[in-house]
Amino acid sequence: MSTAPTDNDPTLVLLTVEEAARRLRIGRTTCFALIRTGELESIDIGRLRRVPADAPAEYVARQRAARRAA
Repeated sequence: MSTAPTDNDPTLVLLTVEEAARRLRIGRTTCFALIRTGELESIDIGRLRRVPADAPAEYVARQRAARRAA
């Protein structure tokens, strides 16, 4: 399985849900569930759903902090 060239493009501001899911190494459905619950930030642009490029790392940081606090 090859990754799309945009997966590691540091100039991207927004990711598709699929790109965000690949960065998190989760499935598309799980990624949409995180978006739906507000755990993963996303925005609407017209009919498109996009995830800010820094949102996956922020999600992971929050998860790690919660584990440390528990």
